[in-house]
Amino acid sequence: MDYKDTLLLPTTSFAMRGNLINNEPKRYASWDENKVYDKMKTNRKDAPKFTLHDGPPYANGHIHIGHALNKVLKDIIVKHNYFNGKSVRFTPGWDCHGLPIEQQVEKKLGGKKKKELLEVSKVRQLCRDHAAKFVDIQKEEFKTLGILADWENPYVTMDFKFEANIYRTLCGVAKKGLLIERSKPVYWSWAERTALAEAEVEYEDKESHSIYVAFELSDEAKTKADLAGKKASLVIWTTTPWTLPSNTGISLHPEEKYVLTTDGYIVAKALFESLLESGVVKGEIAQEIDSKDFENQVAINPLNGRTSKIVLGDHVLMDSGTGGVHTAPGHGEDDYRVGLKYDLEVIMPVDETGCFDETIVKQKLLPNPEEFVGKLIFKCNDRILELLGDSLLQESKFIHSYPHCWRSHTPLIFRATRQWFISVDEKPKGEDKTLRNIALGEIEKTLFVPETGRNRLTSMVENRPDWCISRQRDWGVPIAFFRVKATGEVLFDEKVLNYTAMIFEMQGSDAWYSMDIASLLYPGSGYKADEVEKVTDILDVWFDSGSTWNSVLKSRNYDAGEYQADLYVEGSDQHRGWFQSSLFLSSAVEHKAPYKGVLTHGFTVDDKGEKMSKSKGNVIAPEKVLKEYGSEILRLWVASSDYQGDLKISQGILKQISENYRKLRNTFRIMLANINDLESLTAYDDMGELDKWILDVASSVFQEVHKSFSEYNFVHGMSILNNFIANELSGMYIDMTKDSLYCNAKNDPRRMASQSAMAIITKSLLLLMAPILTYTADEIIDHAPAIVKGDADSIFDLVYSDIETGESSFNAEYMTKAREGFGSIVDGLKKEKIIKNTLELIISTKSEIALNIASVDAEDWFVVSSVSNTETSEELGSFEVDGDKFTIAKATAHKCPRCWKYQAESEDSICSRCASVVSA
Repeated sequence: MDYKDTLLLPTTSFAMRGNLINNEPKRYASWDENKVYDKMKTNRKDAPKFTLHDGPPYANGHIHIGHALNKVLKDIIVKHNYFNGKSVRFTPGWDCHGLPIEQQVEKKLGGKKKKELLEVSKVRQLCRDHAAKFVDIQKEEFKTLGILADWENPYVTMDFKFEANIYRTLCGVAKKGLLIERSKPVYWSWAERTALAEAEVEYEDKESHSIYVAFELSDEAKTKADLAGKKASLVIWTTTPWTLPSNTGISLHPEEKYVLTTDGYIVAKALFESLLESGVVKGEIAQEIDSKDFENQVAINPLNGRTSKIVLGDHVLMDSGTGGVHTAPGHGEDDYRVGLKYDLEVIMPVDETGCFDETIVKQKLLPNPEEFVGKLIFKCNDRILELLGDSLLQESKFIHSYPHCWRSHTPLIFRATRQWFISVDEKPKGEDKTLRNIALGEIEKTLFVPETGRNRLTSMVENRPDWCISRQRDWGVPIAFFRVKATGEVLFDEKVLNYTAMIFEMQGSDAWYSMDIASLLYPGSGYKADEVEKVTDILDVWFDSGSTWNSVLKSRNYDAGEYQADLYVEGSDQHRGWFQSSLFLSSAVEHKAPYKGVLTHGFTVDDKGEKMSKSKGNVIAPEKVLKEYGSEILRLWVASSDYQGDLKISQGILKQISENYRKLRNTFRIMLANINDLESLTAYDDMGELDKWILDVASSVFQEVHKSFSEYNFVHGMSILNNFIANELSGMYIDMTKDSLYCNAKNDPRRMASQSAMAIITKSLLLLMAPILTYTADEIIDHAPAIVKGDADSIFDLVYSDIETGESSFNAEYMTKAREGFGSIVDGLKKEKIIKNTLELIISTKSEIALNIASVDAEDWFVVSSVSNTETSEELGSFEVDGDKFTIAKATAHKCPRCWKYQAESEDSICSRCASVVSA
């Protein structure tokens, strides 16, 4: 007789192969059509809230793998909170202003010169069109990754209302007394003709000069230092010869001793030996002088004969150089600060293109100054060295890390220009702490993942200079202030500012360029249109994104969640970018951070840890991954990678992730198939020992995984989960329960208990994985029996809950050791071809722990035909657990043709269990 038809074999409509490439787009389209994000909001209407505020990607180009990593990680976090029962908000956004878009428009027009022939309003419209195009492109690309967000109402920084709120944030900073306009050296890109913020600076290697130059002391200075009648020159060291014409001072350290050498040079005593060794000075020490003796005296600049005041500053270091720092307040932050203290003249002979201008002639800063006008400063270095003559004591070249423009990759210069700054060391009106100290205090209150982010952001906030927020470009939110022509005063009248904001809200900030002053100026300002002029600078694009907490979370224009946001998530480079700009603007206006938590991730690299580049051919594009594997594989890669460092991705890694997905999918499939006819759950107390054991393990594992996920430690959670699925669940329990599930009667209590355990695990595991593999989880719900999904239409109708367990006497530690001991002997028996299947075996033992378990449970634990205390005649092997011996032998009964257990009385009969099932 063929007993196959009498078995309850597993069955499910859930396919073994996901066919993700073809099926994902259909399901994602249905999510869109059925407004799943809105449904998620409705489902959790009165639940505790969770707000993840999206850092805006730049609306320029297609998304790359770094974008995919960032958005998928955010989506997983948002969905984890959703399936945890919270009311979530995730409003995606785009950064739309700034230099990269303006450069793309320039390229389309045929260059910067052609762009400059157009009206500013026309250039801005072209930039707006370019940004709008890529917002739409990127939005659709993000949707293909299974990301659920408020795609119907994203925030776009060039929207009229948004621009008005960026401007209002600027006005809020001004109202707090933190906005200042002054001439100060800033990073200047001569290639792009604009000031840059620190976040726009990249460091690359550059070859520079290293020169030592002697500045002869004036007679008065020599007399004061008791050097009258002697040759005495202060030696300075610099790497920027082109700044020497702008020198107005020499800085010495206030606490250091200086020495005069017998060959007439003055250097710091602490550096004398190294300078003697390198040949900069050649004489012995002739005299020791206190640096304070030189204060406010002058030396003579050998290039132009102008005086250079000697000043004291703590910025002078003793690890290199001479102890005498060439000081040009127009070309350096430290120079500028010490120059303020000593009232040094700020000379700026360099124009916006990085060339010497007419100032060099007017102020006679160089011999034959006309030959330098219009020349790029870096190309003047060699000629300046020639002009130094004997005052140049030593010259060499070296390679070092130097600030470069993030867009043009040209070396930057420090250039003093009139710019707008947010003062970080002023106190906002009504506060007793400086803006810097408010920000530092808020960092202490913030959760950081990883914790190292706290020190990184703290260090940057502690050491950063005032924030230069003005740019000399066309595409951005204008610093829309009016300046009184007669006095130079800027109008900060609240009604004037509100009137401008109202115009921006209705017509966009383009109005600043398309409308005349008479139309823009508040009628009650007290000034006529011809008495004021417009400020023409635009805001740093980091100001745009840094103010999104105000424009998105605090405005009523978006259903984006609450201020402060629970979490900001971006790459680790944003400690110097978005995290910092947002922190300073929120601290300036609201005196608190815009976030409660900050999570940072690393960058994507190939499997060798190398940066991706087209030239290396190691770029993995999201589009390619979707076409080859599907978005679920990309999402599983994100969750399985340690994002706290750089994340490796390659074809090999994706194949491995794809294999992990296949195993996970098939685990769900076999569990769904095993529970297809279950209609009610067996209570924990009525279950067998094996069912209680697996629920106890699953409960503990799932709680640990859930805790890891809640702490955003997905890689740790996934590792624990994969280990459980591969070992206890698939490797043990699913294998152990095959006999009762397939061979027992449909409503047999033991069979239903195992089905119940599987149903409980399936539901919990499904909801643990749903934030990561949302497509698969939703597909499973389509095929799951009611015992798992209840009346849910989709995965989004369910909430995760812990598995509840009770008392169990099963000694899991002891029995696991026994199973391992058994397994090691079985491996040998199979290798020697003594057995093919463990059901051919029986176990004999005097172990009370093993014998106290129901005999069927003990048999299934080892997957053998008998576990008893009956002596065996022919021993195949033995093992011990805690002193208890287990003997393995061949079964003596006959193989049941239905269940394959060796429990039948004769060769052509079935065992008693199978007989009762078949005859029922």
